[in-house]
Amino acid sequence: MSESQRAFLFFLHIFLLPLFPLKAASSARTEAEALVRWKTTLSPSPSLNSWSLSNLRNLCRWTGIRCNNGSSVSEVNLSGANLAGSINQLDFTSLPNLTSFNLNGNNFNGSIPPGIGRLSRLTFLDLSKHLLDDFIPPEIGNLTEIQYISFYNNNLVGEVPFQIGNLQKVQYLDFGSNLLTTPDWSRFPGFPLLRRLSFFYNELTLGFPGFITSCPNLTYLDLSQNHLTGQIPESVFNNLVKLEYLNLSANSFEGPLSVNITKLSRLKDLRLPNNLFSGYILDSIGVIYNLEILDLFNNSFQGDIPASLGQLRNLKRLDLRTNDLNSTIPPELGLCINLTYLALAENSLTGPLPYSLSNLTNLLELGLSDNSLSGDISPFFISNWTKLTSLQLQSNRFTGEVPPEIGLLTDLRYLFLYNNTFSGSIPPEIGNLENLLNLDLSRNQFSGAIPLTIVNLKNLSILNLFSNNLTGTIPPMIGDLTSLQVLDINTNQLSGVLPESIIYLSSLATLSVFTNNLSGIIPQELGRNSPQLSIVSFSNNSFSGELPPGLCGGFSLDQFTANNNRFSGPLPDCLKNCSSLSRVRLEDNQFSGNISEAFGIHPKLEFLSLSRNQFTGQLTPQWGQYEQLTNLQMIT
Repeated sequence: MSESQRAFLFFLHIFLLPLFPLKAASSARTEAEALVRWKTTLSPSPSLNSWSLSNLRNLCRWTGIRCNNGSSVSEVNLSGANLAGSINQLDFTSLPNLTSFNLNGNNFNGSIPPGIGRLSRLTFLDLSKHLLDDFIPPEIGNLTEIQYISFYNNNLVGEVPFQIGNLQKVQYLDFGSNLLTTPDWSRFPGFPLLRRLSFFYNELTLGFPGFITSCPNLTYLDLSQNHLTGQIPESVFNNLVKLEYLNLSANSFEGPLSVNITKLSRLKDLRLPNNLFSGYILDSIGVIYNLEILDLFNNSFQGDIPASLGQLRNLKRLDLRTNDLNSTIPPELGLCINLTYLALAENSLTGPLPYSLSNLTNLLELGLSDNSLSGDISPFFISNWTKLTSLQLQSNRFTGEVPPEIGLLTDLRYLFLYNNTFSGSIPPEIGNLENLLNLDLSRNQFSGAIPLTIVNLKNLSILNLFSNNLTGTIPPMIGDLTSLQVLDINTNQLSGVLPESIIYLSSLATLSVFTNNLSGIIPQELGRNSPQLSIVSFSNNSFSGELPPGLCGGFSLDQFTANNNRFSGPLPDCLKNCSSLSRVRLEDNQFSGNISEAFGIHPKLEFLSLSRNQFTGQLTPQWGQYEQLTNLQMIT
């Protein structure tokens, strides 16, 4: 090489060397400008205060931004930043080194821009929990390095683009909670690395998507809440042996469960409710030892509850509600000591509760309603179920007394024992259940007084004691139940007056005391503090005096019955302003006043009985506006 050539190369080296950092700086400016331009299209947010060209030197420290070793933006993570706007305004071509793009949990709208397909190095894409609509662009298939994609909870429509099949490195695909429809699944290859796939809550139709059975590494599959039909292919059980979570709920899958389901030996969570499955629950299901959740609710399974379920020692949730099961409850269920939720309601189960159920000391919710179960509720059960938050035994044939141990269930929120043949008194220990929200003991044979301790239930919103044989008076401090919305004690043998404290029930919507032996004057402030009062029934008692003037002060009254009492005087003025009135019965009292002045415009009124009172006046033309009225009784 000549001296002149050496001199030229040396000069070129000296000249070009300073340009390399300039190129890096230029690249950083391009990326920063793209991000700042996007920021200006978004709603103002303090979380992006650091995004400024005056802060260019700290680009890699901007909120949500991370850079690679070359100081180029590689990650954008604005998850939960409370941003709103459009993703379309972001120039993805200015971010060529982006590997991760996470906008989870913001309020972006519009469509997914096709330009996102140019991010050839992207491995992580999370656009979940937005208002994105339109189609998924087929350019998404260009992201051949992608491993994680989530479009969960948007408004995306149309078919899933078959170009998704190009993403052979993807491990996580979530299309859940959109409006996607069925493509030609035969154009989709298997995904050899895919571990998690969700099409939850879309508009998919036809049969089980065939490509799924060519995804041998799947551990999580959710196709729930679609419109899929037919039987589950045998290839699901033969090929997807690594599945730990399988959710097919709320479709129209049918047929019996395949005996090959036991090949899914790693299953921890099996959810098949709200389908059309039929046949028997297989005995062999008891060998899927890892099962923690088994949900077969609302199908057409018949026959026995298999005793082999007792082998599922890890089972935490068992839901067999609303099927055609017609056996007794197998004692072996008592071996599932980790159960927290047991639901067997709405079947045709018979016989007593097996004593082994007392072993289920971790139960939080127990639902056995709407069967033909019988026998007593042993104190032994109650004293071992102290973690219960919900106990639902309604609509069976249970007998005997409710044991005082019921007071041990201090976490209980729902106690439903209605429509059985329980007898004896309501135990005063029920007042220990201070977390109780709903208490329904109606349609039994309870006798004796309503325990005074019931006023300890300060969180109670519904109290149903109707259709029993209760005697004595209504607890005078019933008004302490300030959360009460429904008080229904009709059809008993209660006596005495309606307590004055009842006026303090400010949330009361239903007050039903009909068919008792109650008497006296209704507290005159009743209704003034209860604006939501919509159903009131005083019928078939011996009440006297005038109705409270503010009874309908909230103008919410829908059904009002006071027939067969000794009421007198005019009707409350507020009655004429209750436009929601649908049913009124006032017959067999001594009400007085001008009939046309007592009522106003009631477009929903269907039934009105005023017979055998002392009303005067004439019917005016406005009565012709009661278009829904089908039954009017004004017999003298």
